[in-house]
Amino acid sequence: MSSFLGAPPFACEYLVIAGGGAGGKGNGGGGGAGGYRTNAGTSGGGASSEPSLILNPGEYSIIVGAGAVGTSVTGTGATGSSSQFHDVNCFGGGGGGGDSGASGQDDGGDGGSGGGAGGSLSGSGGAGTANQGYDGGSGPNGEGGGGAGGVGGDVDGGAGVASTITGSSVVRAVGGTAGDGVDGGDNTGTGGGGGGAVAGSGGSGVVIFTLPAQAIVTFSAGVTQTSAFADGNLVYTVTATSTTSETVTIS
Repeated sequence: MSSFLGAPPFACEYLVIAGGGAGGKGNGGGGGAGGYRTNAGTSGGGASSEPSLILNPGEYSIIVGAGAVGTSVTGTGATGSSSQFHDVNCFGGGGGGGDSGASGQDDGGDGGSGGGAGGSLSGSGGAGTANQGYDGGSGPNGEGGGGAGGVGGDVDGGAGVASTITGSSVVRAVGGTAGDGVDGGDNTGTGGGGGGAVAGSGGSGVVIFTLPAQAIVTFSAGVTQTSAFADGNLVYTVTATSTTSETVTIS
């Protein structure tokens, strides 16, 4: 809690999601969702809410990870980029397995959530990261990528997790589905769909945090963000950062 009437140090709630992994092309698996961590509800991988966060005035790191770009190249899809707020780090989603048909070469990639297996042989889904997401689906043919809320299934991606940090319930970080090649939505951390001549790209991540209205918040030049009131606090939604050295200063 703040020391007195909104004076510092400030109580802060956050939701950090990394970029989703790309799917595998052709008979490829779905990409895994980006890692999902929050102290304002259930975290990814079945974890409970993280500890409360109290911020003193100062400068803090902030990074929004990009989603991995889907390609027409045979092999496991690319991994999404990591996101960070202060010392809260999330790993990008693992790429969906490819469709080379070679044993051991069509496994999903590891990440925040793992990518689903691909190919015509029985492959393994990528591993998710503890407290961030679930494993991708394993089996023959294209499997779904892991989501923040569930393991990737046969074709279907794993479930996402709902958060009300912005004042309304929104589900994010869903695993990519095999066989559709659809891109994950912007600022959701959803995995890209497997399948098609060009696999689906992962959705970009997002960093959302709340502070009392009395806090003065400034961002470095490369930060794209919006703010709005919800439940008596200002909610800052950061949708992009130009570099990996962007910051937010709180006073």
